[in-house]
Amino acid sequence: MSRPRIFIDGHVGTTGLRIREWLETRPDLELLAPEESRRKDVEVRRELLNRADLVILCLPDGAARDAVAMIANDSTRVVDASTAHRVDESWDYGLPEIDPEQRASVAASRRVSNPGCWPTSVILALRPLVDDGMLLADAAVSVHGVSGYTGGGRGLIEKWEDPAQGLVGLAFEAPYAIERHHKHAPEMQKYSHLSVAPHFIPSVGPFRCGMRIEMSLHVASLRGATGKRIHELLQDRYAAERFVNVSPYCEPLESDEFTFDPRACNDTNRVDLHVVGHPDGHVLVVGVLDNLGKGAAGAAVQNLNLMLGLDEGMGLTA
Repeated sequence: MSRPRIFIDGHVGTTGLRIREWLETRPDLELLAPEESRRKDVEVRRELLNRADLVILCLPDGAARDAVAMIANDSTRVVDASTAHRVDESWDYGLPEIDPEQRASVAASRRVSNPGCWPTSVILALRPLVDDGMLLADAAVSVHGVSGYTGGGRGLIEKWEDPAQGLVGLAFEAPYAIERHHKHAPEMQKYSHLSVAPHFIPSVGPFRCGMRIEMSLHVASLRGATGKRIHELLQDRYAAERFVNVSPYCEPLESDEFTFDPRACNDTNRVDLHVVGHPDGHVLVVGVLDNLGKGAAGAAVQNLNLMLGLDEGMGLTA
C-alpha cells in the first residue's frame, strides 16, 4: 500500500520547518519537496501541489490563496496554516475539540483552515461557556496575550536575536498592534460564538516559544456563574481530550512566578487551561500553549492525521 504523499508549501518558514521536523521521521508518510534552487518556481510548486495527496500551506495569506487556485484536481486535500480561510464558510475549521461534531468534519474535509495560535485557547475556553449560557454572547471580554517571538516569523526572530537591536535579554514583554483591529479578532468572535469581538491586546515576550492568553470575564456577564462552576464545565467538556488539559481548581489560588509560565507546553501539542476566581465575582481564564505547537505546527499535524484516517496523536506529544 502506497504512503500518502505530503507537500509542505513554505517548508523553510518557521511553522513549515517545525512541521517538517515532526513529519520527516514518520515512515508512514512520503514527503515531497522541490530542489532548493527551484522551491520558488511556480511550475514546480504547481506540479507538487497537484501530485500530493495532502498539502500543508505555510504561506502568507495572498500566496496561500494563489496556491489553492493552482490545484486543478479533486483529490488533493489542503490544510492552510495562514489566516486566509479561517472564517471562510466553505472551509472547515481545524480545531477538532471545538464541539462534538468538529472532529468528524475535519476528518472528512478537503479544505481545512488551521486555527491561529492566539485564538486557539480563547475559543477552547469561551465557546463552552457561551454555548452553556454561563457567559453572555455580548459580553465585554478582554483578552491579553504574550507570545514567544517565533510567532512573528523570520523577520521578528532576526530582530529579537540581533544584539544590535538591544532586545536580547530584555526583561519585559512588548505590546504591539494595540491601536488597530487585529486580524485574529474575527476568528475569536466567530468560533467562540460571541456577538461582539473581544478586546485583544497582544504582546511579544523575551523568549523564543510559548504563549499565555488571559481572558478577563466580568461578573456582570457571567449570569451568576462562579469560577468553580466554570472550571467544572470546562473539565467535563474536555475530560476525554488528550490535547486539552484543565488544571485543578484552587480557591484561594496558590501560585508563584511559574504557575502560568507561557513556556509550560513547549514542544507539545497541549493546551493548559486554568480558571481563577476572584472575590468580587470576576473570573480569569488562562490558556497556555506552544505557539508553534498546538498554536501552529502541532495543530496542522493533528488535522493531517485526522484527514488521513490515522490516530490524531501520531507524531505528537501531549
